[in-house]
Amino acid sequence: MDFVVSQLLTGLSLSSILLLVALGLAIIYGVTGVINLAHGEFVMLGAYCAWLLQTQLGLGLLPSLIPIFVAVALLGLAIEYLVIRHLYDRPLDTILATWGLGVMAQQIVRLLAGGELRYVQMPAALSGSVNILGATESAYRLFVLAVALGLFALTWHVYRHTSIGLQLRAITQNRQIASSFGINAGRAYRLTFAYGAGIAGLAGALISPLKSVSPEMGTGYVVDAFMVVVVGGVQSLFGTVVSSGLLGELTGALAYLSNDTIAKALVLAAVVVIIRFRPQGLFTPRIRA
Repeated sequence: MDFVVSQLLTGLSLSSILLLVALGLAIIYGVTGVINLAHGEFVMLGAYCAWLLQTQLGLGLLPSLIPIFVAVALLGLAIEYLVIRHLYDRPLDTILATWGLGVMAQQIVRLLAGGELRYVQMPAALSGSVNILGATESAYRLFVLAVALGLFALTWHVYRHTSIGLQLRAITQNRQIASSFGINAGRAYRLTFAYGAGIAGLAGALISPLKSVSPEMGTGYVVDAFMVVVVGGVQSLFGTVVSSGLLGELTGALAYLSNDTIAKALVLAAVVVIIRFRPQGLFTPRIRA
């Protein structure tokens, strides 16, 4: 029993990180259609913000979360206004532009902070362990899981039960008709991109005590995030949370039976098989014809 609970908790911990990273990408891709290859760099910038605030200002991780969300969201807002808004409906151009922005962000961080690994201290209040049905789990990893689920619930509520969410869903289905009813699609896109970037920054800050911080750290995360979004189904927030849960648990189980490298390769093979037989993903939103 202890072993089963321990494996489930390990899978949930991996799932929470996948959900944190993929949630912002799913929102941006689902609403605006932009394939944002710079999403991993937003995660990286969030981690560096946490390191900077902790080492230079002595600010703990928990009080840093809101300023980090705001700072990365404002950066996303500026990027959308200066670059992305000129490239909507041009998917190949947005891929190239966001890839270039990601490379620029890595090099700027390398010049300003150096290329060596950085570390962020875990909050002292969450450095202990919690006993769950005989299995022990890090309190901080449970905190990350709770934050990931809380962010998903908040995003779901805004998307499904507010006027802003209604406008986003209308734009997603048909931008021209939504605009003819007075919905400002440009402003909705801008706010969506900023929100998605802010969540990515928040993800980076929360992950930073669990992983070393480096300019290249976002590259691996953006691949995982795209796997989650594609498997779950684009434009499906529910699919994103289910997909992150499945991939996290599968990775945890395979890593126990073999090692992390083989587990990642097998999960990637499973994703390819799923896409082969269900290219639209596991979940697709219902759209009126």
